[in-house]
Amino acid sequence: MLPFRQVDVFSAEPWLGNPLAVVHDADGVTDEQMARFARWTNLSETTFLCAPTGPGADYRVRIWTTGGELPFAGHPTIGSAHAWLEAGGVPRGDVIVQECGAGLVDVRRSPRLGFAAPPLRRSGPVVADLRARIVRALGIDDASVEDMAWIDNGPGWVGADLGSARAVLEVVPDIAAFTDLKVTILGRWDDASASELGADVEVRAFYADGRDFGEDPVTGSANAGLAQWLIGTGALPAAYTSRQGSVIGREGRVRLEADGDRVWVSGDAVTRIVGEVDL
Repeated sequence: MLPFRQVDVFSAEPWLGNPLAVVHDADGVTDEQMARFARWTNLSETTFLCAPTGPGADYRVRIWTTGGELPFAGHPTIGSAHAWLEAGGVPRGDVIVQECGAGLVDVRRSPRLGFAAPPLRRSGPVVADLRARIVRALGIDDASVEDMAWIDNGPGWVGADLGSARAVLEVVPDIAAFTDLKVTILGRWDDASASELGADVEVRAFYADGRDFGEDPVTGSANAGLAQWLIGTGALPAAYTSRQGSVIGREGRVRLEADGDRVWVSGDAVTRIVGEVDL
């Protein structure tokens, strides 16, 4: 039996964030067992905490979706760090250092848990054919897109800036057209709405793998990529708050902040289930 936690990430209110399954002490768990358990949890991600392979990390995490392993993902990074600390983990330095498939990721503890966004693996313009596919899959006109770019930090995201938050909320995706696309969209709230909602922008993230389609509740990696892109171009301020999940009954909040050449992605994390699991 291995220690197990289920953590709600990016919301302090019960059941409104993005859930993450975390298995501790997982060094002896095989790839087959990890894949099988991740399919069974049926969550967007399940993580397995292991001993680090080098002296620079505090722990190693393996991140699995129902379809396979990811090198990096955002809400699993915050949720795994939270679970590791809660289980008695003590970082060696001022920040927690997580080892994952994308390398070493710094996680700070204050004012809330947040990770330093890893460098984008792919950035820059989207070719015309792919842009046309994305516009068609989103069910919008090309003129509705203010900008589009690759923001891939591991999962394969393309970002689209739709200008207004209302435009983001009004998108009704064409599920059949998504096939293998992973697209995240963003729009801005006006000052009055931002003050009322406690959020400056609205974000939605859609993904497909050729078989399944979904809208992610709250997505750390997508928000990280959007911030690196749009803060970098001056289209967003150096610090802002994102709201995500409202269309599907969630109310996530992600805090984004540029600090020099780094973008920090922060949010709440609360353990909702504690127990043991027999893999």
